[in-house]
Amino acid sequence: MPSIVAIQGIGWLILAAAVVAACVIAWFAAIAYRKRVYESKIGTAEARSREIIDEALKTAETKKREALLEAKEENLKAKNEYERENKERRAELQKYERRVLNKEENVDKKAEQLERRETSIQAREENLNRRKKEVEDLEAQKVAELERISGLTSEQAKEYLLHSVEEDIKHDTALLIKEYDARAKEEANKRAKDYVVTAIQKCAADHVSESTISVVQLPGDEMKGRIIGREGRNIRTLENLTGVELIIDDTPEAVVLSAFDPVRREIARVALEKLIVDGRIHPARIEEMVEKARKEVETQIREAGENACLEVGIHGLHPELVRLLGKMKFRTSYGQNALKHSVEVAHLCGLLAAEVGCDVRLAKRAGLLHDIGKSLDHEIEGSHIQIGVDLCRKYKESATVINAVEAHHGDVEPETLIAVLVQAADTISAARPGARRETLETYTNRLKQLEEITNSFKGVDKSYAIQAGREVRVMVIPEQVSDDDMVLLARDIAKKIESEMEYPGQIKVNVIRESRVSDVAK
Repeated sequence: MPSIVAIQGIGWLILAAAVVAACVIAWFAAIAYRKRVYESKIGTAEARSREIIDEALKTAETKKREALLEAKEENLKAKNEYERENKERRAELQKYERRVLNKEENVDKKAEQLERRETSIQAREENLNRRKKEVEDLEAQKVAELERISGLTSEQAKEYLLHSVEEDIKHDTALLIKEYDARAKEEANKRAKDYVVTAIQKCAADHVSESTISVVQLPGDEMKGRIIGREGRNIRTLENLTGVELIIDDTPEAVVLSAFDPVRREIARVALEKLIVDGRIHPARIEEMVEKARKEVETQIREAGENACLEVGIHGLHPELVRLLGKMKFRTSYGQNALKHSVEVAHLCGLLAAEVGCDVRLAKRAGLLHDIGKSLDHEIEGSHIQIGVDLCRKYKESATVINAVEAHHGDVEPETLIAVLVQAADTISAARPGARRETLETYTNRLKQLEEITNSFKGVDKSYAIQAGREVRVMVIPEQVSDDDMVLLARDIAKKIESEMEYPGQIKVNVIRESRVSDVAK
C-alpha cells in the first residue's frame, strides 16, 4: 500500500513535470511567435520609414528647386528695377548738368552785360559830373547877374520871397479859417438855436426880484412906538430872537427888516405881522409869535420843496434835500429867486435832453439840484458848488448828478452830456431878460474888463463895449492890420475873452477897419 501511494506520488510528479514542460514549451513557442510578429512589424516599419524618408527627400529637393527658382526670379527682378532706377537717375543727372551748363552760360553772358553797363554808367556819371559843374557855374553866373540887375543879394531875395510866401499863406489861412468858421458857426448855431428856442418856448417861467430887505406895512405910525417898546426892550427881544435888524426910520407906516439870511428875515416878517395883528407886543408874546413863525416858515419850506419836486416830476429825493430845496424859496441870486431858477433849469434840462436823446428824468434831477448848495452857503464856509457836491455825495446821488453840480460853472470838465445840458440851461435861465439884476459896480467892471482885453492887442486903436456888454466893437489901425489879419484878430480876441472873463450868454466881437482919404477942392 505504501508503494502504491508512492507510485501515485511519482505519477503526480511526472504529470506535474510534464505539465510544466508543456507550459515551458508553450511559453517559448509564444515568445518565438511574438518575435516573428515583432520582426515582421519592424521590417514593415523600416520599409515605411525608408519610404517616408525617400518622399521627404524628394519633397525637399522639389522645394529646394522651387526656392532657387524664386530667388533667381527675385534677384532678376531687383536687378531690373535697379537698372531702371539707375537709368532714370542718370537721365536726371544729365538733365541737371544741362541746366547747370545753361545757367553758367547765362551768368557769363549777364556778367559780360553788367561789365559793359558798368562801363557805360561810369562814362555817363563822368558826363553828368561835368554837366553838373557846368550848370553850377552857369547858376553862379546867373545869380551874380540877377544880383547885379536887381541890386539885391541872394539872402535879401530869399527873405523877400519868404515874406511874399508868408503873406500868401496868411491870406489863404485867413480865408480858410473864415470859411470853415462861418460854416461851423452856421451849422452849430442853427442846431443849437433850434434846441434852445424849442426848449425856451416850451418852458415859461416868471421871475421874482427880491433883495436882502423886507418891508412890513403898519396900520399907523403909533405902532412903531409899540414895536420899539419901553426903553427898546421889544425891538431888542425881536432882534435877538430872529437875528434880524429892524430899521424904524421916517418911512411912514413901514418897518424895514434887514438880514443876510433870508429864512431868518422871513421868520421875523411873519412874527412881526402876527404881533401887529394880535396887538399885544411884549417880550413873552414876541417869543411865542417867533416860535409860531419859525414852525410856519419850516412848514412853508417843506411844502415849497415838495411842490418843486412835483412840478418837475422828480421822485425819490432824500427828505433833507427836499427841505433844502424849499429853503431856496427865500434865497435870491442877483435878484433871481433861487428855487424858481432851479425849477426852470430842471424844465429846460428835460426839454433839451428830449431834443438830444438823453435821459430826461436824470437831466431834470441834475438841473433841480445844481444850485442846492445855495441853501446852506450862509451857514457853511465854501462855494455853493462845493457845498452842493458834498450834499449830493452825502445823500447818495448818482455820479452823473454830482458831476453836473460840480461842472455847471466850469470849475471842472463835464464828463457827461447831461452836465453840458445843465450848463446850457443855467445860462439860458440866467440870461433871460429881467431874470437877474446886476449891481452897477459889477456891470461897469465887466464892461471895463472887456475893453481892456480888446485894447491889449497890437494894432487896436479903440474899442467900445455896447449892448450891455453883449457886443464889443474894435477899431483897428489900417496900416498895422490887414484884411486878412482881421479874421485872426477877431478869433484871438474871442478866445481871450472866453478864457479870462465870466459872463452870461455870448459876446459878439466886431473888428472894424476903414481907410479914409480926404481932400479939399479949391
